Amino acid sequence: MGEIFAGRYELVDPIGRGGVGAVWRAWDHRRRRYVAAKVLQQSDAHTLLRFVREQALRIDHPHVLAPASWAADDDKVLFTMDLVSGGSLAHLIGDYGPLPPRFVCTLLDQLLAGLTAVHAESVVHRDIKPANILLEATGTGRPHLRLSDFGIAMRKGEPRLTETNYVVGTPGYFAPEQMLGAEPDFPADLFAVGLVALYLITGTKPDSEALVRHFAERGVPNAPEGVPEPLWQVLAGLVHPDPESRFKTATGARKAVLSAAELLPDATIEEEVVEVFDHIGPLPSGFGPTGPLTSSQETPGDATAGAGSLSDTGSFQLAPPVSRETSLPQQPSTPPTPTPLPSSPPGATPPGQGMPPAPPTPPPVPKPSYEPTAAVRPEVSATRPYTAGPYPVPGQPPAGQALAGRQAAAAQATPPAGSPIGVRPAPAPERRPGPPAKVAVPVLIVALLCIAVGVWALLVS
Repeated sequence: MGEIFAGRYELVDPIGRGGVGAVWRAWDHRRRRYVAAKVLQQSDAHTLLRFVREQALRIDHPHVLAPASWAADDDKVLFTMDLVSGGSLAHLIGDYGPLPPRFVCTLLDQLLAGLTAVHAESVVHRDIKPANILLEATGTGRPHLRLSDFGIAMRKGEPRLTETNYVVGTPGYFAPEQMLGAEPDFPADLFAVGLVALYLITGTKPDSEALVRHFAERGVPNAPEGVPEPLWQVLAGLVHPDPESRFKTATGARKAVLSAAELLPDATIEEEVVEVFDHIGPLPSGFGPTGPLTSSQETPGDATAGAGSLSDTGSFQLAPPVSRETSLPQQPSTPPTPTPLPSSPPGATPPGQGMPPAPPTPPPVPKPSYEPTAAVRPEVSATRPYTAGPYPVPGQPPAGQALAGRQAAAAQATPPAGSPIGVRPAPAPERRPGPPAKVAVPVLIVALLCIAVGVWALLVS
């Protein structure tokens, strides 16, 4: 867990460093989201005054990254802003080098749009450079630019915090009039925008001093290599040494950029696709997308520790199956030999007398027989198989009755369970097939008489 600042902002990890403070990724416990927090490192009056001036700036624009809130805790002060994770234009140039002209026009249009909102508040940025222009992590989609770092910005008419003839800013992006000690004004910001655009389209930092000398000696130079002529006409109007010959407003420069973009050739498949990816990196341990993790969220496997640990594929590892031979105690194949009792001296009480009788020995547990599991147990068929039997022979019982008779005879021949061994029971009287004699003889006599009467009747006729 990180340090909680002023009871609201929990510092997670450092993501950058500025001139007067370090920038941290922090969790806002009130708004429940991650923010960028700039923590003041120095506490002298001059730095603190600049810090207060910067945090007081409130500009709500999609292409401006201004402070949103601030907090103080003992001798520490910080202010927060939106967290932008796509790096800066300096990172983009380092990754890809010169950028396609149409891509540069898109970035330049967004930068001038944000600068228009800044100038509308009578604020001069005074430190426009690639490192202070951040990008959202949009991948290969349309880029989204944010103008940031208003540490030395000031409103027109406010008292300056620096001495006379002392220039504040980044060397290489000063306008010529700034070097002469002129009051900060909007055209100075536009000069820096032109230098940034040249940096993006050529891939190298322009030499502002050599560019100013060329303008002074030879006028407007020809378009540098790789810069389309329509776009160069706009950039030359931004980097002109004379502020009177320069664009007066960011709105006018933006209209010129849009007009130049329409004259550029269409993009070809040979142009490299520019991807703006995440430069901040993953969250450290103890933090998730929804904020600091609780103890239960940090160790999700503790609740299921008894069920087995997770495997490499994320599934639970099952214990090996227990054999039936090892799960039940095995009985010895032969009964154990009783240990002989020691002989007692004469006159002693025989062993066993005067003592309570020993409890009866429990019968041995029968060894379980093998029974197939449900996976291999044969299922009862839903239909009854049909098999054709033999053709019936006249004078003989059907095959089923004959089989039943033989099984009954075998059962009668088997001695009962309680009969003594070696004694065969008396055989049951054999019963011949057919009707009994008391019925068969009269029927046979009647049949013979009928035959005799029939023969006599034939002879008489």
